[in-house]
Amino acid sequence: MKLRESGMPDESYWETLFDVELILDRLEVNSELHDVVELGCGYGTFSIPVAQRISGTLYTFDIEPAMVARTRKRAEAAGLRNVACQVRDVVRDGYGLAQGSADACLLFNILHGEDPTRLLRQTGEVVRPGGWALVIHWRYDPSTPRGPALDIRPRPEQIVQWATETRVLRLQGEVMDLPPWHYGLRFVREKLLPADNRP
Repeated sequence: MKLRESGMPDESYWETLFDVELILDRLEVNSELHDVVELGCGYGTFSIPVAQRISGTLYTFDIEPAMVARTRKRAEAAGLRNVACQVRDVVRDGYGLAQGSADACLLFNILHGEDPTRLLRQTGEVVRPGGWALVIHWRYDPSTPRGPALDIRPRPEQIVQWATETRVLRLQGEVMDLPPWHYGLRFVREKLLPADNRP
């Protein structure tokens, strides 16, 4: 299922809207992370630098075949062998990866969809205990040059509430300022999923 208001502008314009290195630095995306999952590769704006920083494989998904093809092409051009791109409807079908198999999952500009709690719950399942769900989103500010309509654009406190509802993700630290147009949140996956604790 394609998320509402998820269209992409021209690639060259899109990539002016992020300070990618600053964002990844503040989220602590580095070689201490092994396997990482990304929901929505888009043009590979974050996929390529993430893959260059981590020590394992980046598993990245998009519902749009053209976006997956573009990210694959950029990975090949960069000589990266640790990017696994796949066309997949994660909202409908989940990640298709083993439970607890990733050190982190990236949810960048994606939680304005129709069922953000479900996406966060799926993320909590794929991330190992103690691993991270890393979120960025557009500021709740009409002056931002892009982003979903304000009536569906989440504020940080809304995302924290959705994560709390999963019962497996807990906010770690404070809301991060990610200039020029974003904020970030880091959630840690609790040690046990509810299903893990059944008698």
